[in-house]
Amino acid sequence: MEIFSNVNWLAVFVGTIISFLVGWAWFSPVLFGKGWAEGSRVELGTVDQMPVFAMVSQLIALFLLALVIGLTAPSNDIITAVLAILAVAVFSASNGAFVQKSRYATAVDFFYIIAVGAAMIACQSLL
Repeated sequence: MEIFSNVNWLAVFVGTIISFLVGWAWFSPVLFGKGWAEGSRVELGTVDQMPVFAMVSQLIALFLLALVIGLTAPSNDIITAVLAILAVAVFSASNGAFVQKSRYATAVDFFYIIAVGAAMIACQSLL
């Protein structure tokens, strides 16, 4: 498929992995995890209690967002990438509001998407 011919796959994969690791830190008790868990009405568990489906889904979503950004990078269409990131972040906030997360938890989710989107754009620029 020609649409993928100019994709910087290294930047897509590195952006995905970096974003996943950012999420690991972001939602840890060291950063925002305690308040997020309380506002989301979930308990933070240990590594052996991680919700596998949620983690795999997160990794797939990060890859897909990094791919969208990778598809816009060759044409320097940064506005499309930013709009895609904002769309995902607003969907996340909307979902948080529907399930009645606290404002804090919703904001943590929203700004996580903004942060990983910025990291993905940086990967496309640097690699």
